[in-house]
Amino acid sequence: MYPQGRHPAGQPFKFSVLEICDRIKDEFQFLQAQYHSLKLECEKLASEKTDMQRHYVMYYEMSYGLNIEMHKQAEIVKRLSGICAQIVPFLTQEHQQQVLQAVERAKQVTAGELSALIGVSPSRGPLG
Repeated sequence: MYPQGRHPAGQPFKFSVLEICDRIKDEFQFLQAQYHSLKLECEKLASEKTDMQRHYVMYYEMSYGLNIEMHKQAEIVKRLSGICAQIVPFLTQEHQQQVLQAVERAKQVTAGELSALIGVSPSRGPLG
């Protein structure tokens, strides 16, 4: 960590109190600098963690809302299909064919067609 001074072989190290205090001071300053650096990194990570948690909550709420909306739409489809099934027998043969064809087309709608209907570019997505 620190350069070691060379001394002649066979002679013991002789450090003065001043040298020892200077060395301790240097080591303390080094450790203080490391502590400061680690503290800043820790604060940065804590900030990033808070941001990630905020994003997680936001995405969770969006996902939950979309899930509820999907269930609503599925229920609407089920009810409208039931209404169509009850009404079709009362229509003329020509109109029955038209309604049945329209229902079949509705069952085969693609994601691209839905995007075009609501005005969202498929490459961009809704959050684009």
